[in-house]
Amino acid sequence: MEDPRDAAMAWAFVAVQGALLVALALLPADDVWVLPGWAADVARMVQLLGVALLVVGLLGLGTSLTPLPTPAPGSTLRTGGPFRLVRHPIYTGIDLLALGLALRSGNPWSLVCALALVGWFMAKARWEEARLRRRYPDYGAYAARVGRFMPLVGRDRIRSG
Repeated sequence: MEDPRDAAMAWAFVAVQGALLVALALLPADDVWVLPGWAADVARMVQLLGVALLVVGLLGLGTSLTPLPTPAPGSTLRTGGPFRLVRHPIYTGIDLLALGLALRSGNPWSLVCALALVGWFMAKARWEEARLRRRYPDYGAYAARVGRFMPLVGRDRIRSG
């Protein structure tokens, strides 16, 4: 990462993300709402899906894994495995885990943190993708084929001319 402003921004993205995750983990359960059994089961499945997607995404990056939203030195563009389905499986996994946890918690502040995390990852992904486009000439075509966070949803339109 050559530009010091990019480095500072990358660390700021990670710091805010970390703060939201810590807040979500530390907020106590409440009883503002209580999910019926079937809904609690669905929320639990969403959490498990999130964990699975997170782990598969981490493993799929291999040596390209970095905590920062910038390409690691010597990394390659990953378009196989989970990246065949979504461009940001790690962010999607964390979001699903956070949303499932927040829904089951009964605490409105947990839901606020989870939704803030979703919004934060949306901004972080856009910022990150600008750097990925500069680094990898094929990123635009990849982004046109693959959804950002969900399969087929959030694909980039190919711009002509």
